[in-house]
Amino acid sequence: MAIQAAPPQEAVRPEGARPSVITFVVCSAAFMAMLDVFVVNVAFKGIGAEFGARLADLSWVLNAYTILYAALLIPAGRLADRYGRKPAFLAGLVLFTAASAACSLAPQLWWLVFFRGVQAVGAAVLTPASLGLLLTVLPAERRAGAVRIWATTSSFAGAVGPVVGGALVELSWRWVFVINVPVGVAAFVAARRVLPDLREASVVRMPDPVGTAALAVAFGAASLGLVKGQDWGWTGAQSLGVFAVAAVAIAVFVFRMLHHPSPVVDPALFRIPAFVWANITVLMFCVAFGAVFPSVVLWLQGPVGYSTLVTGLALAPGPVMVPVFAAVGRRLASRVPAGALVAAGNLVFAAGAVLLAASASSDPRYATQILPGWLVIGAGIGLALPVMLTQATAHLPGAQAASGSAVVNTSRQLGYVLGVAILIAIVSAADSARHPAHSFGQAWWFIAGTAAVSAATACGITSRQR
Repeated sequence: MAIQAAPPQEAVRPEGARPSVITFVVCSAAFMAMLDVFVVNVAFKGIGAEFGARLADLSWVLNAYTILYAALLIPAGRLADRYGRKPAFLAGLVLFTAASAACSLAPQLWWLVFFRGVQAVGAAVLTPASLGLLLTVLPAERRAGAVRIWATTSSFAGAVGPVVGGALVELSWRWVFVINVPVGVAAFVAARRVLPDLREASVVRMPDPVGTAALAVAFGAASLGLVKGQDWGWTGAQSLGVFAVAAVAIAVFVFRMLHHPSPVVDPALFRIPAFVWANITVLMFCVAFGAVFPSVVLWLQGPVGYSTLVTGLALAPGPVMVPVFAAVGRRLASRVPAGALVAAGNLVFAAGAVLLAASASSDPRYATQILPGWLVIGAGIGLALPVMLTQATAHLPGAQAASGSAVVNTSRQLGYVLGVAILIAIVSAADSARHPAHSFGQAWWFIAGTAAVSAATACGITSRQR
């Protein structure tokens, strides 16, 4: 089925709604949703202490969000293309904000897990709709820059999550959810005023419900297997069972995608080389990205012995490098092929991980053995990620803007889940209690190798940034 990129209906921006204002409103909401993926990590101890929960039960505060978010991104993006990106954006924002307030008031652990699941549904609707809005609402000459800003803010959210969480947990773990409420309300009011409701005339059919369900089951089962594999055993019956469910579901999805008149994801998207290679590169990059932040957090709070607040402050310099080098990448983008720029950023990322691995010791000094590698990693992320996401979405037709961007974000989310799962497996397999430097050193060598693979796949991104 070929993509029919019909001209969009006329969309008139409300008076005074400049492209910069639209970009700010959309990116602020996306930042909030991405921040919550990471910020809850540092609240674990406080939540467990209040509820007296076992670690196995406590892990579902993260798992419920991760699994549902990954499972629903693509179906939610397709529905946003069908029913309108502004309504989807507003609905996701309302659901996410209301669920955040409910999380802050949760009377017991399983209520918190339930509300985290509702949060994930809101974030899954909000995220692809936000990127789809930037790709269709803004003038053509402003879209690439807006996507770079979106990518920088969302990656910056992942970077500053431990910092923000560390500061808020000093008050109470409930504040990591309360903080979303005023931001969400302000973003909703602004979005109602400044965002036009632009819809594509070519999207007339309801997305394939069987394919939608199969895709959600596939990503949900795969994410469940990855986050619980260490507990269940990678070759245990439960792990093999959920991975088998994921394999069957993805086979059903592919069959429906190729044969249904209105598939969840148009197969013609995968005939766009820049889209395919950028998605592969994003997946590999996010495996490294998803592993590197928790590895440094665990290292600082474990063997180094930092408190939650000091850990957050120690992490802060790395994220500062992300927007700085994103600006450098923007200056280079008009002169350097996109693939080369992404490859360079990933190699810088790999070099930073090598510095961490080479400096790992039983008594590390922050200024000479942690900070240099951390700064280099931040620089690599800033160079690579905005260009990757811009290339992955640059050639999407308007009718597929939200669903295509949802594929990109699903690649990101699965990369994060896979990175964390592999990190935990590496650290657990090594004798981290007696030889922490060795176990974390192995993790950082893995991260460096994965970033290098992402640099190699970036060579397939051949079009030039404009």
